[in-house]
Order: sequence, then structure tokens, then C-alpha cells
Amino acid sequence: MRIHVVDHPLVAHKLTTLRDARTDSPTFRRLADELVTLLAYEATRDVRVEEVGIATPVTETTGVQLSRPRPLVVPIIRAGLGMLEGMVRLLPTAEVGFLGMIRDEHTLQASTYANRMPDDLSGRQVYVLDPMLATGGTLVAAIKELIRRGADDVTALCLLAAPEGVAVMERDLAGTPVTVVTASVDERLNEQGFIVPGLGDAGDRMYGTAG
Repeated sequence: MRIHVVDHPLVAHKLTTLRDARTDSPTFRRLADELVTLLAYEATRDVRVEEVGIATPVTETTGVQLSRPRPLVVPIIRAGLGMLEGMVRLLPTAEVGFLGMIRDEHTLQASTYANRMPDDLSGRQVYVLDPMLATGGTLVAAIKELIRRGADDVTALCLLAAPEGVAVMERDLAGTPVTVVTASVDERLNEQGFIVPGLGDAGDRMYGTAG
């Protein structure tokens, strides 16, 4: 597994405001969207392309376009939905799948409650969206499901990561082609499984605490 921490002043600036407890939900959603676009720029450096001939107003030339099969973007519901627009802004022709996962607050284990993805992901680059790589359980479970369907090139985009979660992914996904792109690897997890210093519960910060 490879982890890439995006070191850029704009990333650090937006992340600082996301961390601030005073930032309201509308501002949090907007900044998360902007931050994801910056992360997506780095995450798609190796997106597969193929040459294509075009005619400019001056002459004929050769450019590139996304290869087929198109990339698949998979937000993990619910908080991952807040990252979707920022991702497809850079990959507007990508297809979108959905994976609903919930973490038991006592055992911290993840389980799947909704699934909307192609059965066969062979040959497709898949981009998974999950704001927080905390304990690692949710992301590991999601990526294992993608690999079970044939995915052989998976990139996870996370706003934040914890060292414990990174270690779990390295252990449980050893030997699999997975890359994690994040704005920061923070200090640690606390006793409740939250990232420290973190930014709180990303879903609640984006959408409030209803339900």
C-alpha cells in the first residue's frame, strides 16, 4: 500500500478551517468540496488515458482522453457523499457507484447496508471517497469488496488519516494495489476512535446530527 500526503499551502489552509469547531455546516461542505478537488488532482496523476486525434482551428494534432472502461468513483455513504462533487468535477465522465457502510460505535467494526456497484470491476480504476481513515475498518471492508469484484487499481481519498488506520490498512491489504491520498496523517486515535486533533465527525459536520 502507498500513502500520499498532499503537501500544499492551499490544502493546509482549507484543512485548518475544516478543523475549526466554529466552522458551520454550509462552510464545512463547501471547503470539503474544494479540498477534495485538490486531493483529486493528485490522486488522478496515474489515471489511464489513450491517444486520440483531433483537429484544432489551426491543424491536426494528437491528444489524450480517458481510457475505457471509465474510472469508477465510489463514495462511502453518508459522509463520502460530501466528497463526490469535488471528485467528479475533475472526472465528469467517470461512473459513480455507492457503498453504504456503518461502524458499530462499540466494536468499531464496519458492516455494509447498501451496495450499488457493477458486479465486474476488472480493468477499472476505482476511486473510493471516505473523509476519515480512523480505525481503518470501514475502508478495509470497502476495498476488499471492490477487490472481490475484480478491481486491481484502487485509490482512496481521505481528508484525514490516523496512524492506526494506516497501519491496519497496510496489514489487512498487504500485497494489494491500493493508494491512499490524504491531506494529513494526524497524531493518533482517542478512546472513542476519533482522530486527534482531527475535525470531529465528518458526517455530522457536513450534514448535522439528524438521524
